[in-house]
Amino acid sequence: MTRAGCRQPFAAMALLLSACTPTPPPSWSGYVEGDYVYVSSALGGTLTSLSVRAGDQAAQGATLFTLDTDSEQAARKEADAHLAHARAAAANLDKGRRAIELEVVQAQLAQAQTQAQLAASDLAREEQLVRQGFVSAARSDSLRTTLVAARARVDELQAQLQVARLPARNDERAAAQADTDAATQVVKQQSWREAQKARAAPIAALVADTFFRVGEWAAPGQPVVSLLPPQNVKVRFFVPQGDLAAFKLDTPVQIHCDGCAAAIAAKISFIAQRAEYTPPVIYSNAQRAKLVFMLEARADIRDAPLLKPGQPVDVAIVRTHEP
Repeated sequence: MTRAGCRQPFAAMALLLSACTPTPPPSWSGYVEGDYVYVSSALGGTLTSLSVRAGDQAAQGATLFTLDTDSEQAARKEADAHLAHARAAAANLDKGRRAIELEVVQAQLAQAQTQAQLAASDLAREEQLVRQGFVSAARSDSLRTTLVAARARVDELQAQLQVARLPARNDERAAAQADTDAATQVVKQQSWREAQKARAAPIAALVADTFFRVGEWAAPGQPVVSLLPPQNVKVRFFVPQGDLAAFKLDTPVQIHCDGCAAAIAAKISFIAQRAEYTPPVIYSNAQRAKLVFMLEARADIRDAPLLKPGQPVDVAIVRTHEP
């Protein structure tokens, strides 16, 4: 047998093995990116404490940093004092006059009642003498006038005592309540301003970076700490327009990266509706092949920490069945 004849069985065997070996799924290059959460204060101030470092894991609700609060604390204490004053004024209008003031009016009323009784007795005796003819009727008229005045004084003091026991008028009480409500809202505003000087992690996340040191001034709204929650980690990759039909939202894919022990399962979360690069006006078959669309995939929240922003990766579509 010639040497060429010996090579033919080996060539046939290699062809057979290649036909039995499954074709690996296509893959596309991409990179990891993160949607960072930038934590800042609505108010400016000097950074007094920084509780985290880059690379720390911050639990939800954990304090990240604090700014000086001297001005806000003073303003809140002033607002508290105004609120206490408004509440005291409103409570005072809900009550009558003090007990000792009521006692004064009651004493005056008792005195007026005694004088009225005395005037009534004097008038009765005088009228008795007039009927007996011992005195003229002119004096009885004077005593009758005195009795009327004494009784009027009694009525006046009884009315004063009743008024002294009443609260203020409804309009005055409503105005006092409005002042109390306004003071309450001012306290809430000052408490909010004070709370803005201590910021906590809104969600459990990795501390990606810090931008200030203790003692530096942070302007209002300027980020002090950046966080990267695991659910905000995503992979961006680019697919030629000819392969775009294989993808839709939630299509399962696998992410391969250097150093990863195994492929990371993910799902398509975004498909661009426009080409990444603007093509020429006149299309040709060669030019159409250069069009690419950006896609994004997100891994499970448990696997997301394995991916680092900026890390190059390869994305392969998951085959559900083999032909």
